[in-house]
Amino acid sequence: METLERIQPNRQVMVFILMVFFSQALAEPIRYSVMEETESGFFVAHLTKDLGLEIGELAARSARVVSDDDKQRLQLDRQTGDLLLREKLDREELCGPIEPCVLHFQVFLETPVQFFEGELSIQDINDHSPVFPTGEMLLKIPENSQPGTLFPLKLAQDLDVGSNGLQKYTISPNSHFHVLTRNHSEGKKYPDLVQDKPLDREEQPEFSLTLTALDGGSPPKSGTITVRILIMDVNDNAPEFVHTPYEVQVLENNPLDSPVLSVSARDVDAGNFGSVSYGLFQASDEIKQTFSINEVTGEIRLTKKLDFEQIKSYHVEIEATDGGGLSGKGTVFIDVVDVNDNAPELTISSLISSVPENAPETVVSIFRIRDRDSGDNGKMICSIPDNLPFLLKPTFKNFYTLVTERPLDRESQAEYNI
Repeated sequence: METLERIQPNRQVMVFILMVFFSQALAEPIRYSVMEETESGFFVAHLTKDLGLEIGELAARSARVVSDDDKQRLQLDRQTGDLLLREKLDREELCGPIEPCVLHFQVFLETPVQFFEGELSIQDINDHSPVFPTGEMLLKIPENSQPGTLFPLKLAQDLDVGSNGLQKYTISPNSHFHVLTRNHSEGKKYPDLVQDKPLDREEQPEFSLTLTALDGGSPPKSGTITVRILIMDVNDNAPEFVHTPYEVQVLENNPLDSPVLSVSARDVDAGNFGSVSYGLFQASDEIKQTFSINEVTGEIRLTKKLDFEQIKSYHVEIEATDGGGLSGKGTVFIDVVDVNDNAPELTISSLISSVPENAPETVVSIFRIRDRDSGDNGKMICSIPDNLPFLLKPTFKNFYTLVTERPLDRESQAEYNI
């Protein structure tokens, strides 16, 4: 519990008697929209007009803008009532793949206390190209593979969303393959290489094709990767995972390098064609930074600290490849279990250090509490000692107001620590 500053009389300090009339926030938030990467100082809205206030009322009532994440990305000119951008906004940095991208804020006025909720929608622009994780990938295909067979290729990632995001894949013209763009349940688009004709290793043992990822911008942006295809002698069986999907729960405070689980695949072929190695398949940067897999044992270990408040679960695709180049796919669902690792936070928005002893109910402080944990771990109780002549009033969401319960008597007690 943070300690508020001492309340003590000071004859040289001007006395303010605050008569507070609490009003409820607007039923619906005020909503605005800007394009990402807009220059700082950009005019967003005229709050005086939009909130139905009189000219100069924002300045007179010490209006301020408070963001949910405590980062001041907006600034309010109290004299003009203009709401402006304080900095350039990068939609991908703020929201990642989440759409729509909305910043929540409150407009807070004093004397009397009043709150207005606001939402600023950050609109995406096509400022990113699709990017493949590497410049080249190797694909091994047995020569007895049949026309119509599908081979998963590495997918590209585009930080933009909606129509500006990745839309389709193409591959350089050739006589044996074409590419199919497949939609995944998570919204990602995956490329599959489709075999069109029988293969003959003796006739053509290798292909080199260019896979292109295109987004929906105008004009579209693109990224490329070279697909090198080796035609292999016959290997009859691909590895198969013993159990898939795998499901496991991991505490968010597990130490680095702790084991998550071990996966296992079998290949009934003999010799080198029956040996299996493990790897992550089409993993995002976040998954590659957070987990590693032992290519020999299949043991998955933690390589980055987990944070339930940031990411609650992971969908990890794994691959088992035999010595002949055939592979089998599996899935691991990892649920992060929340622990109570965040203490409640208290942020003071307004504080008065002295009050006259004969004043009626007076606002001493306005503050907000927050706990970054989830569920029961994030529930909070806010209180003050019972033996003090002060009241703690819930005001708005997690905002509280500390007021005097009755006129104070300096001769009885000259100061309080709350």
